[in-house]
Amino acid sequence: MTKNTHDADVAFIKALAELLNENDLTELQVKRDYAEDDSLNVRVSRKPPQQIVAPQQMQAAAPMAAAPAAAAAAAATAAEEPADPASHPGAVTSPMVGTVYMQGEPGAPAFITVGASVSEGDTLLIVEAMKTMNHIPAPKAGTIKRILVGDGDAVEFGAPLVIIE
Repeated sequence: MTKNTHDADVAFIKALAELLNENDLTELQVKRDYAEDDSLNVRVSRKPPQQIVAPQQMQAAAPMAAAPAAAAAAAATAAEEPADPASHPGAVTSPMVGTVYMQGEPGAPAFITVGASVSEGDTLLIVEAMKTMNHIPAPKAGTIKRILVGDGDAVEFGAPLVIIE
């Protein structure tokens, strides 16, 4: 491979990275064939920013007077929790890429709420992947401490969904 080809490849990879960021993509993969025995395989990916929804933000009907206390409680909880929720021993992660649904059908009550007790095998939420509704079961009995996703959120494989203690 010549120096010019190498420089062109570097420019190509930089352009792919810019395309990734400009279009808010998480992954791009391209294969370039130069000759029969010469090709370039490029995979550019990035981790999407994790959106963590604090339980206080999910309760839209909370009185405004409680907002400063809720913010202080959320800050205290965040200080106690590990920086990466996926590393928490009670974290339940997504087994697939898909869309999260918190209830079985529109208008139905959510499967779980913060503070609710669950038994092993109880449905925590649904992840839709390729038009298939996959019920995500509780791996153990416990109490829901945090819900890290919202209804309709897109999730990646391994993304933390819920913390059970």
